Amino acid sequence: MSLGYALGKKGIHFVPAFFPFLLMLALVCCYPQPAKSPNVLFICVDDLRPELGCYGNSQIISPSLDRLAAEGVVFTNHFVNVPTCGASRWTLLTGMLPRTTGHLDNQAIRDYISGRPEAEAPETFIHHLKRNGYATVGIGKIGHYPDGFLYGYEEPQGTFRELPYSWDEALFDPGRWETGWNAFFAYADGSNRQSRNKMVKPYENAKVEDEGYPDGLTAALAVSKLQELAAGKKPFFLGVGFFKPHLPFNAPKKYWDLYKESQIPLTPSPNIPMAVNVASLHESGEFNQYHLGEEKASLSQAVSEAYARKLTHAYFACVSYIDVQIGKVLAELKRLGLEDNTIIVVWGDHGWHLGDFRVWGKHTLFERALKSVLILKAPGMKSKGLACDSIVSSIDIYPTLMKLCGVDMPYPSQGRSLDVLWNESGKTHWENAAYGYYRKGITVRTERYRLTRYFRDEQPIIELYDHATDPFEDQNIARDLPDIVESLFPIWSKGNTGVFEKQQEEDTLN
Repeated sequence: MSLGYALGKKGIHFVPAFFPFLLMLALVCCYPQPAKSPNVLFICVDDLRPELGCYGNSQIISPSLDRLAAEGVVFTNHFVNVPTCGASRWTLLTGMLPRTTGHLDNQAIRDYISGRPEAEAPETFIHHLKRNGYATVGIGKIGHYPDGFLYGYEEPQGTFRELPYSWDEALFDPGRWETGWNAFFAYADGSNRQSRNKMVKPYENAKVEDEGYPDGLTAALAVSKLQELAAGKKPFFLGVGFFKPHLPFNAPKKYWDLYKESQIPLTPSPNIPMAVNVASLHESGEFNQYHLGEEKASLSQAVSEAYARKLTHAYFACVSYIDVQIGKVLAELKRLGLEDNTIIVVWGDHGWHLGDFRVWGKHTLFERALKSVLILKAPGMKSKGLACDSIVSSIDIYPTLMKLCGVDMPYPSQGRSLDVLWNESGKTHWENAAYGYYRKGITVRTERYRLTRYFRDEQPIIELYDHATDPFEDQNIARDLPDIVESLFPIWSKGNTGVFEKQQEEDTLN
């Protein structure tokens, strides 16, 4: 045995060389050690309106998400920055507001992130976490592509990643649908919208178990992957992307059976808002692609009340179906003992008009398309079951996660960390403003008002809605309250990144 020296009361004597190690071990045991970096479970849900029990909707059955909200914070005024899937996810992943019209396109991630050499600035916040020691796994639709690989609707699965540097693993189980896009538009018999040439209904209620549709397979894969990640030595980021309630509104019949169709509520705003040009709306083109639907949607004629109830019933069933799938993942996280050191985020990529203003779809700058779900639970969170009514947006999520994970922001973001809102330390200094971009327009939502300015010829180009008196945005009052419009324009101007002016300049040059 090798020996070392120590000085005691009787002079110098020999001690085993490993004594210093034992002393160090004793000190380690006596003093608090730095906490392990928190894991992140990030759940994306497509087209999820804030229509849950925890958002005050007593008709929706959503116990899993309601329980999560009771343990964390539900943001009752969360707004996405672009009301379409791919572009909304670009803003989320980069923490940046749109600067070109390309950033408003569903292919924003492909065009501005995919296929580029790795740079000093990370491509996404996931990439930044990976560089800072996180194991990163994506399951399902986190970007725009349903399995994380680039290819067209009717093509074989691609081999090039949509986010080439963000993931250690990009996983998906397409089941019998074979590809991600087929699964995204899946019907229970193994067919899809593409293979049936759009000769399908926009809803289905098959007598199948949860795995009879792709989101059930995604939940099972996420549960399995959590077990593997729990055994790893690194903190992890697990992104799980669910498809429903995106069209087609397909869910197992047992979730339809949770509701009585005759009791399904209809929109409180069945007509086009007053003093609004129809250029601010659209003709529900995505919805009308489902050619076997009983009725077509149109701005000139609302669908019948019976059909509106059927479609809303289908949407509610899809929400309850996804709620159960999310519940399976959360239950496994808890069973594995990971819950107390995991940041949990549930995020809806935008809202959806369920016949509001005669529109069936997203793609507007109104509240129904821009407002979506955001629920967050973090280790050590003192405020539980908090309903935060501050105005927040998707670009705030990047800096929030970096702060909670103890990772520096890699570049300045236009977002702000949300932790001050549940800690109350900075709530009084929070600027209540969220910006949205689409249809040649920029909108700002403040605590009371929504002000929208369009860069188009069709009049009016200014819209103002007072949420204190008109929460459904049924009447544009910009012409009646010019002083309010003028007072809000400095706030609106902070969100004017020049995106549409640049487009106008390009159109002029061309």
